[in-house]
Amino acid sequence: MRVESIRKRTLDSIQRRAEGFVPFEFDLCPSLLAEFTRRTGKSDYRDFFSMPFRWVSAGPQTRDIDFTRYFPDPDSVSHIDAWGIGHKAGDYAHFERMIAPMAGFTSVGEFERYPYPDPDNDFDWTAVTERIGQLKEKDLVSVAGMAVTIFEMAWYLRGMDTFLIDLMTDTDLAEYHMDRITRIRTACAARYAEAGVDVLHLGDDVATQRGMMISPEMWRRFLKPRLAAVIDAARGANPSIIIDYHSDGDITEIVADLVEIGVDQLNPIQPECMDPYAIKREFGDRLSLRGAVGTQTTMPFGSPDEVEFTCRRLIAELGKGGGFVLAPTHVLEPEVPWENIETLVRVVLEHNA
Repeated sequence: MRVESIRKRTLDSIQRRAEGFVPFEFDLCPSLLAEFTRRTGKSDYRDFFSMPFRWVSAGPQTRDIDFTRYFPDPDSVSHIDAWGIGHKAGDYAHFERMIAPMAGFTSVGEFERYPYPDPDNDFDWTAVTERIGQLKEKDLVSVAGMAVTIFEMAWYLRGMDTFLIDLMTDTDLAEYHMDRITRIRTACAARYAEAGVDVLHLGDDVATQRGMMISPEMWRRFLKPRLAAVIDAARGANPSIIIDYHSDGDITEIVADLVEIGVDQLNPIQPECMDPYAIKREFGDRLSLRGAVGTQTTMPFGSPDEVEFTCRRLIAELGKGGGFVLAPTHVLEPEVPWENIETLVRVVLEHNA
């Protein structure tokens, strides 16, 4: 009997062409990765647990630019990424603090002179094309990681408080800054699509767990058309590409807008603040869901029996008609018992057997 390709089953499920098979995935924090290695002697948990997805990224690569001139106290910065954003250790586990290089800018001219990455010269498209081809040969689904798409990258560079004030009081600065980022993102989206990636992962955390971080009207004015341009660029290069969109928090108010501009799959649908079953009922014929297993509730604090009950219900209800990827709603953090991870894997593999 012919065994159907896992890659095909995964793509058919995401695109709601078939039901029954439920893809799954999760990310481990460093301490849980160490626990995985201790228990198994392996380092690649995605391979060990037979997850169908692999992430690819073209960069931006390391750039020969001295960004220290953008920081009042360069010695406080442990490292600077290719966008020029400073990083230093946070107060807990693997978390970091970010230092915005544009925090002191007061004119459009300063933004114009800033060395934003060049999508042609600062990204390694040859390597990513080769990687996508290798994944396809291995019967795996490729996902291009391009989260922190516009809104978050804008405030990473500018500082959150400052950027939110810009949106209210200095729209010329805010729009110039977002337009520069959007041009980079549209160019990269097209290149990923041309390279043959299966899923383009976009996203910006635009909500808290109590609702939108900015008003829906402001999101529609500043972010919706720019996000639509990124999606259109990808679709123009490859009409069959799957668009996955991530935002933490409660984004119920803009789900219809996301569907309108071409989002195919929504992530993570935090059950602590969104109702994944209601989203499935309203949008399930047009939108797939990825996530829905709580990382503030079920995974760290539920018993293995509670994890099993939750996963089985999600599979049964969100998996109807296809269009569901079972996944925790964020990286699994140190508090998650290993038994709960094993339970999630066992449940989904039993279902898919």
